[in-house]
Amino acid sequence: MENWNITADFILLGLFNHTGAHQFLFVLVLIVAFTSLVGNALMLLLILLDPRLHRPMYFLLSQLSLMDLMLIFTVAPKMAVDYLTGRKFISPTGCGFQIFFFLTFGGGECFLLAAMSYDRYVAICHPLRYPVLMSWKLCLSMILGSWFLGAADGLMQAAATLNFSFCSTREIDHFFCEAPTLVRLACADTSVFEYVMYICCVLMLLIPISLILVSYGLILAAVLQMCSNEARKKAFATCSSHISVVGLFFGAAIFTYIRPKSYRSANHDKFVSAFYTIFTPVLNPLIYSLRNSEVKGALRKCMDLCTALSLD
Repeated sequence: MENWNITADFILLGLFNHTGAHQFLFVLVLIVAFTSLVGNALMLLLILLDPRLHRPMYFLLSQLSLMDLMLIFTVAPKMAVDYLTGRKFISPTGCGFQIFFFLTFGGGECFLLAAMSYDRYVAICHPLRYPVLMSWKLCLSMILGSWFLGAADGLMQAAATLNFSFCSTREIDHFFCEAPTLVRLACADTSVFEYVMYICCVLMLLIPISLILVSYGLILAAVLQMCSNEARKKAFATCSSHISVVGLFFGAAIFTYIRPKSYRSANHDKFVSAFYTIFTPVLNPLIYSLRNSEVKGALRKCMDLCTALSLD
């Protein structure tokens, strides 16, 4: 097949067709994306404005909301514009930026969730030493490390993917540029790169999830030794929000990136990608706001303040 110039645009086939049912689904996805933007922005605002939330746990949570917010901005606006205008072209540069930012926020979130599990371990197992073991310096280092590791993975995969020669077919059966989907269009032998990318994805997922499992194993051992049922309930309530978020995020990511190639299909990849790029970010602030009494208190305080200002 004929190779094509690196300046030629790709064509994103998108998530939906222009039928009545798909139009309804498109509107539904836009509503969910908008709700996600509002929910995560509100979470950031509450943590910023309420002094009671100025603690490492909530600083980590604010970064989770920021990553979810930016993940939505990376994918949803382009998808909406393509659907509404019918122009589904994306330049190689734009494709590279989508791969980079998607992996920066998605990969960074993997390590951030591991950092949050360590925070919960220290808070439950070593509450008296919490200010020392979970200092602001360590908290900032874990956050910067999460951003750096995500960005390094994104830069490596974006640069390596766009370095291939691509064939005359330019159609990407997806609604955004994702490295595994783009590699399928390459004319050259990509087996070595795909193997390295698979190992990289496994490490990016299994290292954080191993740290999370160790943290919660130690937490479970400590909780089972507690004499008070009230203390046990409080400990489980403290961890339940984080466990829910971890299950949603890692479940979808493992299904997408660690499945054997023979079990993959374009439609499955698209809809699972839509789940963790659009639907999961809207669930995270809901989970934390509904399960965390301090976040609910900050939200009530904010609503009371807004009500008082509107009455003046």
